[in-house]
Amino acid sequence: MTAVSPASPSDPAGPFEVTHRLILAIALPMTLGFLTTPLLGLVDTAVVGRMGQATLLAGLAVGAIMFDLIFTTFNFLRAATTGLVAQAYGRGDRREQQAVFWRSLVIALTAGVAVVALSPLLLAGGLWLMGPPPEVEAVTRTYFLCRILSSPAALANYAILGFVLGRGQGTTGLLLQALINGVNIVLSILLGLVLGWGVAGVAIATVTGEIVGALVGFAIVYGRFDRNDAPSWAMIFDRERLRPLFGLNRDIMIRSFVLVAAFALITRIGTAFGPVTLAANAVLMTIFLVAGYYLDGLANAAEQLIGRSIGARYRPAFDRALKLTMAWSLGLAALTTAALLFFGHGLVDLLTTAPDVRAVAYEYLPWAALTATTGALAFLMDGVFIGATWSREMRNMMLAALGGYIAALAVLVPALGNHGLWAGLNLFLLMRGLFLLARIPAKAGQTFRSAQ
Repeated sequence: MTAVSPASPSDPAGPFEVTHRLILAIALPMTLGFLTTPLLGLVDTAVVGRMGQATLLAGLAVGAIMFDLIFTTFNFLRAATTGLVAQAYGRGDRREQQAVFWRSLVIALTAGVAVVALSPLLLAGGLWLMGPPPEVEAVTRTYFLCRILSSPAALANYAILGFVLGRGQGTTGLLLQALINGVNIVLSILLGLVLGWGVAGVAIATVTGEIVGALVGFAIVYGRFDRNDAPSWAMIFDRERLRPLFGLNRDIMIRSFVLVAAFALITRIGTAFGPVTLAANAVLMTIFLVAGYYLDGLANAAEQLIGRSIGARYRPAFDRALKLTMAWSLGLAALTTAALLFFGHGLVDLLTTAPDVRAVAYEYLPWAALTATTGALAFLMDGVFIGATWSREMRNMMLAALGGYIAALAVLVPALGNHGLWAGLNLFLLMRGLFLLARIPAKAGQTFRSAQ
């Protein structure tokens, strides 16, 4: 990442050519970076799973879902920052890039402090929503009360990563993701297993990783700003400039909350099938996240290139970015599904030593493997719509897909049990992708007409 300066050749404006090499230069580092996140999930699950008690694994799963509900609700900080920075990058507006970063960072830190202050209410509400049995609730409570302290740093990392991705700097993103999750993984093993702190050790490891990542990330981004392009505080907090950010934040927050709520339904409904099935579903959801994060690198490439093409007002780059990222996403998704079908049993064995949990996970593994293929288009379309800042359409299509998902669960779960639960998830992912894809021709035509 070079200094942002008027003469910087790495910060061009106007038309540009989208190539496979350009896409992979963004996607490959971020794929490697994001893979450390499910790897972290694998390690955390393995650390707790090797304690041999399904109750501990179920408690970790419930706690993780609660933090998904909290933190993913604030994912707009990352997504909105990426889209707005990418479009400013395409216009060559270096001062606005910095201003977007500062706006997002202030919002992130304020929201993080508020989350910590509200943690007793959030814990009570999460336990009521998830409804775990008492022995699972005790584990969840321990995990939650430790990990909640990471909130300001975790949300600051959203803003920092959003800025980095908006400028297409995948290598820097890889460094930050690897640092956050690497610290977390090492400490999870050390505190959770070696020192015997269990679930509390896993949570403390997460807090430490987020704080280290936020401090290093801020130092990298701020240290490379060109002071000649520094925005004034009046510009940063100008009402007219804040309005697009808050509009995006609102829509993306609703979309993200609906998405996590949809995933939370799996855990909530899964509790009715007993602790063993709940634990098996937690293992399989970790495998699903491996596939999702694996494909997120291409979604990030789409975010940056789509946003940049709109900022540059150059439709050919938009069309080619969409075509190439879609081809890469669908191809890699098919390979991922095949790999999970062939090697999934070994992955399940790595995640848990409990024989009953393994047996149930084997039964439902094909459904988890299929999510890579059914979800590929949804993951990519999220990137396209974030980069284009078409947040309202993304929100509306998510709500439409949720309606279809709930209807599918109402029919499939009573008829097929846990098989129906996983079939419903695959249908939900498929609907999300197809609904968003159908909106692109009209939205692209409108956006580029208004830019002329």
